[in-house]
Amino acid sequence: MENLFRISKWKVSDTSLGFTRYLYNEIDWEAKLIVIKGPKGVGKTTLMLQRMKQAFPKSGKALYLSLDHIWFANHHLLEIAEYFALHGGTHLFLDEVHKYPNWEQEVKNIYDFYPLNLVVSGSSMLNLAQSAKGDLSRRHIMYELRGLSFREYLKINKVIDWQPVSLETLFQNHVDIAAETFPSITILPWFEQYLQRGYYPFFKEKGGRFYDRIQHIIDNIIDSEIPTVSDIDLASRYKIKSFLSVLAHDNPYTLNITDLCRKLETNRNTLLKLIQLIASAGVTRNLRAKDSYAALGKPEKILFDNTNIIYAFGNENTGTVRETFFASQLSQGHKLFMPNKGDFLIDDQWTVEVGGKDKSFEQIKDMSNSYVAADDIDMGFGNKIPLWMFGLLY
Repeated sequence: MENLFRISKWKVSDTSLGFTRYLYNEIDWEAKLIVIKGPKGVGKTTLMLQRMKQAFPKSGKALYLSLDHIWFANHHLLEIAEYFALHGGTHLFLDEVHKYPNWEQEVKNIYDFYPLNLVVSGSSMLNLAQSAKGDLSRRHIMYELRGLSFREYLKINKVIDWQPVSLETLFQNHVDIAAETFPSITILPWFEQYLQRGYYPFFKEKGGRFYDRIQHIIDNIIDSEIPTVSDIDLASRYKIKSFLSVLAHDNPYTLNITDLCRKLETNRNTLLKLIQLIASAGVTRNLRAKDSYAALGKPEKILFDNTNIIYAFGNENTGTVRETFFASQLSQGHKLFMPNKGDFLIDDQWTVEVGGKDKSFEQIKDMSNSYVAADDIDMGFGNKIPLWMFGLLY
């Protein structure tokens, strides 16, 4: 047990407060039970360690525990929680909870019986509202952390420190906002770098290790995270990998159920389940028509979660990258649908067509509240907005 306390001190000591994620100031850190979920690699652990370093410097009141540590193979979380509370601890930060069996019940017991505040982090697939174990759904506040926005990427690289803008503000004032970058910043090269290797906070890793790490994250999600929340066998995990391979070479993928079932040698129900699982895990994103209410029904189009995954798979199709970027930035705080015309319907209010600098309004000319998100331009005009500016929303 003493080693766990030492590890916690080391990790907090090695954590920098120089840059904090967009979610940091949105969290109600005083709540008794906070759950932070998100895809692997986006910075959940760093977020917790930064809170510990800022709020509990050298106090011994906070303890970080990664529940995939070997110590928990022969010990219960309740053991260390009781010891910590009896010795004056007040805040437990629990990482990788989805890898700890029966974690919901033990977290509930800690919540109910010990004077400890809990911050819990885990997979994007955590869904306490559907979990009967421990009945935590009425006790927690849930937050979701996504990868770096383009705005955050610019900030962490000390290019420019913009505050997030709302979508409405962007639509109305995009020319004035873009003008703030000129003439001091040439924005498009930074945008290209972000598309290739800027979504994950570990983007500064050299050489091919960045894309190797993305591949490792995806393998870990399929082989480790998904089986913890779904009864899925080895053959099905292989089919998910085969599906991603198909998607990587034909993306954005307009779903053809019959064709994909044939390629993966599976049936419709199994295929739809696998598609939903990999989307819930934060690897892909499903787009449905606005009148489609079945979460497990057939999506109209499937995208990867972010553009870095596209490059990791070796697919550099320009149209794919543009649509994927747009969806990854708008999915924070907005609902995206597949419209009858255009590429995206946002919150059932705005229609956006995504394309290059010469993209016209021809396809959406008769639609109200319609816009073009155009790549390869640094400043827009009217309802034509530079694609990169949609990365300023969070």
